[in-house]
Formats: sequence, structure tokens, C-alpha cells
Amino acid sequence: MKTETTRLCVYPKDVQRITGKSERYGRMLLIKIRERFNKEEHQFVSIQEFCNYTGLHVDQVQPLLTD
Repeated sequence: MKTETTRLCVYPKDVQRITGKSERYGRMLLIKIRERFNKEEHQFVSIQEFCNYTGLHVDQVQPLLTD
């Protein structure tokens, strides 16, 4: 039996899938989110932080994240 796995972090490809913009836009957006939340370059952006920054609901974003 396979258990469903969920991720905690957002990658540029996810941002591309969610927004319909380029992967480069996704990288730049994640950099802006890291700056906003005072994160270092190597730290991940969580789904909750992404949603807080963009104004989207977690329920809308979660189905678009693929493993």
C-alpha cells in the first residue's frame, strides 16, 4: 500500500506550474520570498510562506504540487 507523500517546500518548477510563468520567474519570486521572510540563500520556502506572500490559499496550491 502506497502512502501519499506531501512536500513542505516550493521549487521554481512548482511556481511555474502554479502561475503559468517561466521557471526563471519562479526562481526570482522565491528569492523575493526569502528576502521577505529573512531567510538565507540555502533555506527552503515553505508552502505556507509562498501562500502568505502570493495571497493564494493552501488548498488551491497543494494539488498543483507534484512529487
